[in-house]
Amino acid sequence: MNAKNSTRRDFLKTLSLVAVGAGAWRRLAAAGQPADGPNIVLILADDVGCGDLACQNPDSKIITPNLDRLAEQGIRFTDAHSPSSVGRGSRYGLLTGRYPWRAELKRGVQQCWSPSVIEPDRLTVGKLFEQHGYDTACIGKWHLGMDWPTADGKAPICVGRTRTADGRTNVDFSKPIANGPTAHGFNYYFGVLATHFPPYCFIENEHTVGIPSVRKSGIPGCPGPMLEGWKLEEILPELMKKTVEYVDARGGRVHNKEFRQTEGKPFFLYVPLTAPRMPIVPAGQFTGKSKAGRYGDFVQQVDYVVGQVATALKRNGFERDTLLIFTSDNGSPGRDGTNMSGSAGSVEKLGHNPSHIYRGLKADAWEGGHRVPFVARWPGHIAAGSTSDEPICHVDLLATCAAILGAKLPANAGEDSHSILPALLGAPLSQPIREAVVHHSGEGIFAVRSGKWKLILGLGSGGFSRPSRIRPEESGPTGQLYDMEADPSETKNLYLERPDVVKGLEGLLERYKSGGRSAPRT
Repeated sequence: MNAKNSTRRDFLKTLSLVAVGAGAWRRLAAAGQPADGPNIVLILADDVGCGDLACQNPDSKIITPNLDRLAEQGIRFTDAHSPSSVGRGSRYGLLTGRYPWRAELKRGVQQCWSPSVIEPDRLTVGKLFEQHGYDTACIGKWHLGMDWPTADGKAPICVGRTRTADGRTNVDFSKPIANGPTAHGFNYYFGVLATHFPPYCFIENEHTVGIPSVRKSGIPGCPGPMLEGWKLEEILPELMKKTVEYVDARGGRVHNKEFRQTEGKPFFLYVPLTAPRMPIVPAGQFTGKSKAGRYGDFVQQVDYVVGQVATALKRNGFERDTLLIFTSDNGSPGRDGTNMSGSAGSVEKLGHNPSHIYRGLKADAWEGGHRVPFVARWPGHIAAGSTSDEPICHVDLLATCAAILGAKLPANAGEDSHSILPALLGAPLSQPIREAVVHHSGEGIFAVRSGKWKLILGLGSGGFSRPSRIRPEESGPTGQLYDMEADPSETKNLYLERPDVVKGLEGLLERYKSGGRSAPRT
């Protein structure tokens, strides 16, 4: 069943229920009373490709029963994209509704000890829900920087790409961390900055859990302090445990004073996982279970986490009142997991392509860099077993949540965010939700997609793909143009054949850049 085939009558009935509820939630929040809206749980995987899920790729060498079941119970978007093909930019865009290249995220990735990249006055999804009476929590990998206190008042040693041989630091772990998740709309935070960045320990709210006092050893990543006994393979299980504990606490099964919860509030729970990104360290029970090496094993562990969260929602009676979303921060680099890593694309030698039929890998401007899985379930609102080929982007989350809440975004927020609520609910759309989607590679190459046409402003991928992936015939033009309907694998460059399309897309992108926004003002 295609979501676009839902009847208009059924859609309007569902939408009217949402609208009536949203008005009530807004009035309750304004009066300082607990809101009664749907819970939202967003699980963001780290480097899962669109071809990893069995429900999306019949040739996948990975078993994903829980994600397949989620798709059977809800909707699967086949044309979903991250706003950047690397994680830092995608996470910024997802939380702010703003393309990351409008901020200080022009190219590359977040580095060790880097400060927060979210502007202090920027509206985030967390802040939006907080303003509407929700309890909010983030459990997982933040990867958007924090402002670290130092003993000497100077910038942290090793900030950015600089290094010291012994990984020493002047960070003072006895003091609270500023401008982390709790400063950007989350009442509670537990997780890690990143698995390959110091400090190698968990962080809860504004403090590290313990004092990392030993030099990192035996694990990949930047030099820096580590908590004694720190084990990479224990990170994902602990994040899962804490997420399930949070849901159980909301259901009254357990009590954790650190959650800072208020009884009766709905909740927004953001769960950015650390897997299957390198270091690729699946737990023992998953090792050897897939046919795609340790990488595939780690993806299967991600699937297990999704299943445990879904079970917790059902156990606590939240299943029908919760919009549960699973997606990924960007495409997969396709590392097979050798020595906790492997070279980019190496998993393909095992017969598995994490990008499915699409060209490229994580960090690329080609589809494999930014086309991601996106599955959502909301019983009673989203038709079970539905699919949608509507192009969407992670930046659309903010406007979509605002639509669910019946809220109006300020003029200086969500500049690139479009509400995809009609597509989620199965509306028959008279026109596309988005005029275009802008893509951005790891090295800062722009691409823009409108309708069936996709223009890449440059040659190559701008990412991880090796020079051998660039075809000889592509060395002539100064850009790449593809018909994504006829050629979804981006094999035939039409840049020289259709200068009219190239000119139109270049003008569209320039309008988005100079205008400061691509979404209509609400």
